[in-house]
Amino acid sequence: MIRSLLVLSGTLVALSAAPASAAAAVTYDVRGGDAFSATPSSGRCTIGFSVRGGYITSGRCARAGQSVIGYNGVAQGTVQSTTFPVNAVAWVKTNSSWRPRGLVNRHDGTFVAVRGAQAAPVGSAACMSGAVSRWRCGTILARNVTINFPEGILYGAIRTNICAGPGDLGAPLIANGQAQGTLVAASSSSCAAYFLPVSEALAAYGLVLLTE
Repeated sequence: MIRSLLVLSGTLVALSAAPASAAAAVTYDVRGGDAFSATPSSGRCTIGFSVRGGYITSGRCARAGQSVIGYNGVAQGTVQSTTFPVNAVAWVKTNSSWRPRGLVNRHDGTFVAVRGAQAAPVGSAACMSGAVSRWRCGTILARNVTINFPEGILYGAIRTNICAGPGDLGAPLIANGQAQGTLVAASSSSCAAYFLPVSEALAAYGLVLLTE
C-alpha cells in the first residue's frame, strides 16, 4: 500500500492509497467549503462541517427530503432535516459514494484539519471557506448577535468582517483548527458575515463533529 504525506496548515496528515483490488469502488471526500446543490434546484450552497454520517450546512439551502448533488455532479445523499430561522441549520446524510472528512478546503490544493469546536473569543482571527468566495479571512467581531429575517428572528449568531456572497451560504468558519460556525447571512457591500455557532448546529440534531 502506497503512503504519502500532506501538510495541512501545519498538521502532517498521512494519506493511504487504496489497494488495486478496491480501485473500482470510487469514493469522494466530503470537505467543508465544497459546493453542493439540492434538487429540485435551490441554487448552489457550501458544505459546512462534516459530521458522523454526513455534514451540516445552512438551513436556508435545502429542505428535508431533498436529494443533494456534490460539487462533481455525483449524487451525494439526502437532506434529513432542516430548520430556519430557528437554529438555521440543515443536515445531510451522505450515501456510500462519499466519505465525510474532518477537513476544510482552502481552495488552493490544501486543507485545514478540524481539531475540535472550541469557541474562539471576540477579536480572534478566523477564516471562511466558501464555494464562491473561496478562502477568506477576517476577525470575529461579536457573538450572541440577533438577526432579523423575514421568516423570523435568529439569536446567538457570530458576526465577522469577512466578505461573502451568493453560493457561500453554509460555509464553515474556522479559527486555529477549531470549528466555529456555518454561514447564515452576509452583506457583500459591507463585508459582514454571520455564522450560526457549530455547537448549536450539532445540538439541534444530536450530531457528532468529525475531526482529523
